[in-house]
Amino acid sequence: RGQTTAGVDRSSRLRTRRSETLRGRRRASISGCGDERVDGGLAWRLQFRRDIAFAHVSSAAASMSSQLRQAARAVARCASASQRRAPVPGHTDSFVPFSGATRRGLASDAHVASGARSKTSDARSDGRRRFPWLANKRARGFASAAEGETAGGGVLVTSGHPSSHPQVLVVPLNRRPLMPGVIMPVRVTDERLIAEVEEMKQRGQAYVGTFLRRRGDSAAAAASTSSDSDDANRSDDANVNWDPSDDMHDMGTFAQVQSVIRIPDIGETDEDGDKTMPDSGGGKKKVADDEDTGGGATLLLLGHRRLRKTHTVRQDPMVVRVEHLPDKNAVDLKDDDDILKATANEVVATIKDLLKVNPLAKETLQYFAQRFQDFQDPAKLADLAASMCSADDHALQEILDTVDVRERLSAALVLLKKEVELGKLQADIGRRVEEKISGDQRRYFLMEQLKSIKKELGMERDDKTALAEKFMDKFAPFRDRAPAHAVKTIEEELQKLAGLEPSSSEFNVTRNYLEWLTSIPWGHSSEERLDIEQAREVLDADHYGLDDVKERILEFIAVGQLRGTTQGKIITMVGPPGVGKTSIGQSIARALDRKFFRFSVGGLSDVAEIKGHRRTYVGAMPGKLVQCLKTTGVNNPVVLIDEVDKLGRGYQGDPASALLELLDPEQNGSFLDHYLDVPVDLSKVLFVCTANVLDTIPGPLLDRMEVVRLSGYIADEKRAIARTYLEKTAKERSGIGDGEATVSDGAMDALIEDYCREAGVRNLQKHLEKIYRKVALKLAKAKGPEASKKVGDARARCAEAEKAAETLEEELRKARLAESHAKRKTNAAAAAKPDHREKKKEKSAETLEAELAVAQAAAAAARDEVRAALDSTAVRDQVVVTAGDDLVEYVGQPPFQTDRIYDTTPPGVVTGLAWTSMGGSTLYIECTAIHRNQGDGDGGDGGDGGGASRAHGGTLKTTGQLGDVMRESSSIAHTFARRFVAEKAAEGSEARDFFDANALHLHVPAGSTPKDGPSAGCTMVTAMVSLATGKAVRPNLAMTGEVTLTGIVMPIGGVKEKTIAARRSGVTTILFPEGNRKDFAELSDDVKEGLEVHFVRTYDDVYKHALDWEE
Repeated sequence: RGQTTAGVDRSSRLRTRRSETLRGRRRASISGCGDERVDGGLAWRLQFRRDIAFAHVSSAAASMSSQLRQAARAVARCASASQRRAPVPGHTDSFVPFSGATRRGLASDAHVASGARSKTSDARSDGRRRFPWLANKRARGFASAAEGETAGGGVLVTSGHPSSHPQVLVVPLNRRPLMPGVIMPVRVTDERLIAEVEEMKQRGQAYVGTFLRRRGDSAAAAASTSSDSDDANRSDDANVNWDPSDDMHDMGTFAQVQSVIRIPDIGETDEDGDKTMPDSGGGKKKVADDEDTGGGATLLLLGHRRLRKTHTVRQDPMVVRVEHLPDKNAVDLKDDDDILKATANEVVATIKDLLKVNPLAKETLQYFAQRFQDFQDPAKLADLAASMCSADDHALQEILDTVDVRERLSAALVLLKKEVELGKLQADIGRRVEEKISGDQRRYFLMEQLKSIKKELGMERDDKTALAEKFMDKFAPFRDRAPAHAVKTIEEELQKLAGLEPSSSEFNVTRNYLEWLTSIPWGHSSEERLDIEQAREVLDADHYGLDDVKERILEFIAVGQLRGTTQGKIITMVGPPGVGKTSIGQSIARALDRKFFRFSVGGLSDVAEIKGHRRTYVGAMPGKLVQCLKTTGVNNPVVLIDEVDKLGRGYQGDPASALLELLDPEQNGSFLDHYLDVPVDLSKVLFVCTANVLDTIPGPLLDRMEVVRLSGYIADEKRAIARTYLEKTAKERSGIGDGEATVSDGAMDALIEDYCREAGVRNLQKHLEKIYRKVALKLAKAKGPEASKKVGDARARCAEAEKAAETLEEELRKARLAESHAKRKTNAAAAAKPDHREKKKEKSAETLEAELAVAQAAAAAARDEVRAALDSTAVRDQVVVTAGDDLVEYVGQPPFQTDRIYDTTPPGVVTGLAWTSMGGSTLYIECTAIHRNQGDGDGGDGGDGGGASRAHGGTLKTTGQLGDVMRESSSIAHTFARRFVAEKAAEGSEARDFFDANALHLHVPAGSTPKDGPSAGCTMVTAMVSLATGKAVRPNLAMTGEVTLTGIVMPIGGVKEKTIAARRSGVTTILFPEGNRKDFAELSDDVKEGLEVHFVRTYDDVYKHALDWEE
């Protein structure tokens, strides 16, 4: 006790003397500063220094008092302890066993504690006395701050000798190591670790060790030690060298826990075990298991000095034994180390540069100034510089690992320089962005000012006014002829637009609606060419044959010529594919000099495509007809509705019903589109519809159409079309000159007969293009690339010239329309005072006419240039494609050989004629007896898809994939043939009992092709009668017609197609029903040439021409 008392007295005297000396110096400094006469800026700085001095005096006294209280409690507990025990980290009431010197030091500290409290009170009163410029409130604030920091550990408290903390509680860091002298918040989720820290805080000051977790290669290297030892020895002793703290760096920081702030956990677990958290709507949402929902605590840590962990003492929470590594003071380093001083000065200068480009580092520097007030300590300066850098974790950890002050300061200087350069780059990027934004804002402000100035001067209107004027200008050419309801609707929408804000959604809807309303050519029609002879020339130049269609168009022109005006019509052309239905629509538009618009309704299932959408829908648009009017710019175009027989039907409605209003001449004068909701006049539109068959067109819709049938082409017509149109087009598309290649007549006939037997000429066109492509390959090899380049350049110039001419034509049309509108607006006052703007428009039209003439001449010259280029690069030897092997080389083997199966038909075989969608074809009917029935027979259905008729034991079996109608015709033919043979055959002859005694098998060849229709009735009867009588049918004879049970031959359809099929098969005699005499009379002479045709009323006439022809 005597030694402890002496130690306490000696320590008290030394600390009291040191405190009085320091206090006296600060008083003298502060008193001296108060007597000086300084300017305003210096006075502010002196006042700041006085505040800092007083704060440090109060803080030092408070810290000394708190620490001495802890020392006194420790002495009391150690004195009562019966034995020495190992320290438990994290508890301030357990320490390492004290030596005698340690006891004397602690007792001395306890003896000084009472004096420290009184000195703290003296310091506060002395501060109030020495600083009269401080208000009482500020003095009370400093005093309360000192007391609060002492109680809560808010200031740096001396941690005592390193031997007091040989073991520390570990706080792992996931990123950025904690540097000594730096304060940093750390998020902790380990509840046991948090409880330990909170318990230490309750007992007094809490100290922990912070260590950065290893990442990447370093973590793998640390883990490899344990894996290698485990592979070497699988016993329990193999884990002796393994340490649980190996996943963290060895070097860490001894830190003081300033505060512990709990974070509430908002995550919950529902009944299904899923993790949930509240959402913004007041409900709950599921989150991933690894998603952070709060919980844990935030530790505010203040770094003291470096630590090096040696091994782990405890794992949960982790406690490690450490070695404290204090830094050397500035006085311990050599005073003559110029390099170290220069490096420190450079660090200070670099920090100043960093503050210029990164203001966020100012807070760290201010705290360092308050904490240490010494920028000459290289060790602390290096740690400060590292903490101010945004380097990666590995670089900062290397600085923490560096014990040597010189190396640490140099490494920190490198990071600091990088940070300065990064800050400069960031500032440069920010400056560029700010300049761009400032420039855009400046331009915006200037533009707004310019708009305001122009608006005040009347030089410019706002956007809504300009938009309204634009719509009025678009509608002006059509206003005089527009119906009253359209004018009223447009004016109402313009007024509505003026009252809407441009940012509202209704503004865009109204603007789009006005865009469509003002784009429709209300009452504007293009000038028609009602010249019959010129129209005939155009139609004949584009199409060969098709006399019915051409006559109908000429009739339409003639009626318009006599009436002085034309009305819309609905013409429907029905025929097989490839006969020119679509192309004839374009020719009609050229013949009438009208605009042409085409759209296909094949597979169409949405009524909105025809009637338009309601404006309430997003992205609503008018129907095809309104789009047609806007595109063409006139209200009398030629509209081609393609594939009208292939209309679909879906949940959006029935398009066929929507076409009723469109194609009805009595209704389309006020066609109502759902989008426009304003009646539109379509009565002047010429509708041309195309279809392959009429069966799928609804009856009410077909009733509104004027049907014109287009039959297939015969061989002579195909040959003329190929020579006149197809071959010329194929050569142009292949880049072949007129005299460079050709197809011989024999090859053309073989191509038509053996390759392209269909009714149309589309397949023939494909084969010709295929031939000339192969010819082009040969010519290109012979000419070389230079010739191809020359021709290609000429064609490019030609296309450009033609496009320029088309553009001028459209501009001239618009100019003439504007001129016509201006003339209609002319009145008596305008006649007295000429309108200069009108003259300007007339001049513009004249200029466009002159430019158009020049452009058309240039286009003609370009076409001549293309022909000249082709002639100059043409080869001398013409390529001629001949029939036979040469044609096979170009297009392959022929798919058709001949339609004739029999040169001479035997008994029971008859040639019939059929109509298909591809044209006409010959159809053979074969009949034979398969066995003789015994007795009455069991009869019945012959199977194999055939039908049977049971009468007196005779049966009938049919094959050949026949349809229902054709099977019924076979049953009728079987019944009628039994009666007819019984009446014709003599009594007791074998033919009389033929049908009762034999079962028949009726077959139609080409079984893979479905067949149906009633027109094969008389052919089936003739085949059965021929088999029963044993007579062969007249050679080269074909027949068609439906037979009733009484033997009357009914008329059929497809007379032209069947006639063409008969000619192609070499048939010379044809039997047609009497009802088709008028249809055959309408055929052209070239189709009827060389044919012997007989018209029959009953089957007796058929029997006379087919089986009884010899008599």
